[in-house]
Amino acid sequence: MPVSCRDRLERDICLHAARRRTRGFTLIELMVVLVIIGVLAALIVPNVLDRADDARVTAARTDVNNLMQALKLYRLDNQRYPSGEQGLEALVRRPTTGVIPPNWKPYLDKLPNDPWGRPYQYLNPGVRGEIDVFSYGADGQPGGEGNDADIGSWQ
Repeated sequence: MPVSCRDRLERDICLHAARRRTRGFTLIELMVVLVIIGVLAALIVPNVLDRADDARVTAARTDVNNLMQALKLYRLDNQRYPSGEQGLEALVRRPTTGVIPPNWKPYLDKLPNDPWGRPYQYLNPGVRGEIDVFSYGADGQPGGEGNDADIGSWQ
């Protein structure tokens, strides 16, 4: 049966449309998508980086609070805090210097480092309280502001 002109035209239009669909994206379409991704990244990345610093400060505060709780248990058992010489190590290992605690037991499995990888500081007697436990913050130096500020048991 012969094919009419109308049938051929419809078939050619369908084939042409099918070929267009399989060609892929144009350069303009790809550039628009890249610009949108770039704008989103410019808006989101600074907020995400600030959150990492906030998380470190929060982790340091939590560690300081946990160390203070362990020190209070030490004091309940032994009637005194570890000396400045014994330090926080007295929470993990029985002190061998200074006044040996009579009822010592392990108060922590291990001593944590602050979120910046440095050991927490311990002062007995403390400057801001009976004892002080603190981290020097991101810069590792006393004082500072923002992320570089000291994070301690007095806060």
